[in-house]
Amino acid sequence: MGDTTTYTPPRVWKWDAESGGRFAHINRPVAGSTHDKELPVGKHPLQLYSLATPNGVKVTVLLEELLALGKTDAEYDAWIINISEGDQFSSGFVEINPNSKIPALLDKSTDPATRVFESGAILVYLAEKFGAFLPTEPSARAECMSWLFWQMGSVPFLGGGFGHFYAYAPEKYEYPINRYTMEVKRLLDVLDKNLSSRRYLCGEDYNIADMANHAWYGNLVLGNLYEAQEFLDVTSYAHVARWAAEIQERPAVQRGLRVNRVWGPEDKQLAERHDASDFD
Repeated sequence: MGDTTTYTPPRVWKWDAESGGRFAHINRPVAGSTHDKELPVGKHPLQLYSLATPNGVKVTVLLEELLALGKTDAEYDAWIINISEGDQFSSGFVEINPNSKIPALLDKSTDPATRVFESGAILVYLAEKFGAFLPTEPSARAECMSWLFWQMGSVPFLGGGFGHFYAYAPEKYEYPINRYTMEVKRLLDVLDKNLSSRRYLCGEDYNIADMANHAWYGNLVLGNLYEAQEFLDVTSYAHVARWAAEIQERPAVQRGLRVNRVWGPEDKQLAERHDASDFD
């Protein structure tokens, strides 16, 4: 059965602060800070302000992978930004990310300090800074960047589209759920066909494209996102499932998934990270 009511858009849209479902109290149509608050600063040059959402764990996974390679300058402080409480609208956070979205990175090893926002930009910045997980040969680099930007461009259909209407919207409607389910399944099929002949997204080498896509599509097929694996029939994407399971077994990935996480089993949580010993 389809929707029983038809919405007629007004001539000029006006903000209804009561709309928006689960996140109505923080959603708004304007930018900028709502309150003055400085961000905490730790002992390391790299200061990360984030939360263990799919976009957030992309960066913590990369940082833990860099440390596992022996890149000691990749040590970092990870501070939690509680987006449900509006921490992302503090004056300190907005100064680093005017878009008020996690994650945001401040690199104090440069003069002046370098701010980087948007998860894909942070991945590229760190991979270039430390010379790892981003190919330098032009064709291989182009393939990696293509899959990274494929993720950045496609995942709003999974998160803001499917995830919102399937899991978070105050009411369930057939049309948007069907529309975004169809697109998510197409995207999973794109990944599955590519991974049918490759170990990782770009071939035999694991890189930032895998980290970015695993945070969303890997967690989706592993049952860690929206509790929708049966609805989406994720078992039919066998190559994606194989790739996701292999990446999930990496110790650095398991550490990165814990950082700035304050829900789920206690042994999977680590609200803040300032030293490798914090995982003990």
